[in-house]
Amino acid sequence: MATENTPHGRAEEPHVETPRQDPWNAFGYMVSGVAVYGLVGWGLDQWWGTNFMVAIGIVVGAGLGIYMTVKAFPAAKAPDDDKN
Repeated sequence: MATENTPHGRAEEPHVETPRQDPWNAFGYMVSGVAVYGLVGWGLDQWWGTNFMVAIGIVVGAGLGIYMTVKAFPAAKAPDDDKN
């Protein structure tokens, strides 16, 4: 990995702001979204005496997990064909 020299003569690793392209991160977003919002829905079912909020919580959690995955892992850019 390339390093950059600083004015003080020390080599430092460049700061990388993009997340690692690890599939376990995407899996974690999905599972945690379903688990957290499913538990919130279950709690609302217990509080309100209903039986449908857990399903709504799971669907909302899955949707937010997908949203977070798409935001964390942007699509790869196509190579420019004009550089030939």
